[in-house]
Amino acid sequence: MSQKQLKEAFVSNLNGTSLLEISAVILAAFCAGIFSKIYSQTKREARVPFGQIVKEFQKARLDPECIPAITVFRVYINVLTSISILAVDFPQYPRRYAKAETYGTGAMDLGVGAFIFGNALVCPEVRQKPHRTQPRFSSLARQVFSVWPLIALGAGRLLSVKSIEYHEHTSEYGVHWNFFFTLAMVRLAASLLLAIFPKHKAWLVALAVAVLYQFLLSTTSLKMFILHGSDGRGSRLGFLNANREGLFSLFGYLAIYLASVQVGLWLLQSRSSVRGWLEALGGLALAVLVLSVLLQLCQACTEPVSRRVANLPFCTWVLTHCLLLLGSFVLTDLILVFTKLLVKGSSVPCSWKVVQPPDSRKKQGKEAVPLGRQDKPSQLCLISAINKNQLLFFLLANVMTGAVNILIDTMHSKAAFALCILHLYMFFNCLIMYILHARNIVLKFW
Repeated sequence: MSQKQLKEAFVSNLNGTSLLEISAVILAAFCAGIFSKIYSQTKREARVPFGQIVKEFQKARLDPECIPAITVFRVYINVLTSISILAVDFPQYPRRYAKAETYGTGAMDLGVGAFIFGNALVCPEVRQKPHRTQPRFSSLARQVFSVWPLIALGAGRLLSVKSIEYHEHTSEYGVHWNFFFTLAMVRLAASLLLAIFPKHKAWLVALAVAVLYQFLLSTTSLKMFILHGSDGRGSRLGFLNANREGLFSLFGYLAIYLASVQVGLWLLQSRSSVRGWLEALGGLALAVLVLSVLLQLCQACTEPVSRRVANLPFCTWVLTHCLLLLGSFVLTDLILVFTKLLVKGSSVPCSWKVVQPPDSRKKQGKEAVPLGRQDKPSQLCLISAINKNQLLFFLLANVMTGAVNILIDTMHSKAAFALCILHLYMFFNCLIMYILHARNIVLKFW
């Protein structure tokens, strides 16, 4: 077998891992890092009675203009995806975390859906102010203009992969299709639907799309066509046959995107107090519980999770884990708010800005200012750096992954060498983002 065929076989025919393992690994890694950060920045000062701190915490007002959990979620998924797309080419990467072939739940399967989810959280329909009246199809027009870089990147990836005969996992998206095309088409389709239907009913549209698509998969020959082609033997003749996974999975990703729009609209509702966000956290927990039950029912009544066809169980699984992650980040942000009150002078970049309660402002006769930040300059932070240029970060990761695979025989690399390459790869990618952030450069020209 050629080197290209060996690499294609290396990332094919995998079955993923368990749902519980994916959740445990992702949340455990995050918690270890964040609590280390808190501990490293604490300062010893005069202690305030714990009961008073709890009261201040409940009354504390949060900056309503920024929800750090959304930013952290999007950056977190982007970073994990960037690490995984190169790490999966090394033998040290656990194969159960890679994308499953047909049915199964690998960590990289979740990353694809979570990327769609994160993009929808900050789409124009979500960020539009409710009191502003705009033409009905204005968001669609903006999306048509804004997706051209994705289409260009998709075309560039297609041409480069074909020209250098780079190894491909054909059953992932097809022969000519790739994730950049999927993201562009989903954004356009969602904007069209949200221009027709009220955006506050996005969850109903998402449910309708997902259920109808699953109905077609279960009652027609559509699923057999996606998995085995028109001739039943995996034919790739013709554009539809060649790209059937990428084209038909659009319906599942569209449902995820629309559901995420609803989540984004709900999160951006006017909440300026800790108490309001504690209630929102309870709502997220309830949603995760309901979706977890629905996931089990979907798998029992239809079929297992399949990223390849993006079926209803896959959509439910992605939404469950994304809401779980998002809820974890909101909880962590609230813990950081409590930490700022508990340890005066403590500061964590990219966390919620706490403003003084209304009563204390009246007593002092001052405007609300962020606690613990009055005399501190703005801090450079890798999360902010990547957030400013997320598409560039993802593009660099793809380009560097391709370069590493061309220059290095990843399949036969030793563990120490693989770790060295992965660290250098992420270091240079993050360094570029950090330099751009330090110079306040945002490479967005569309």
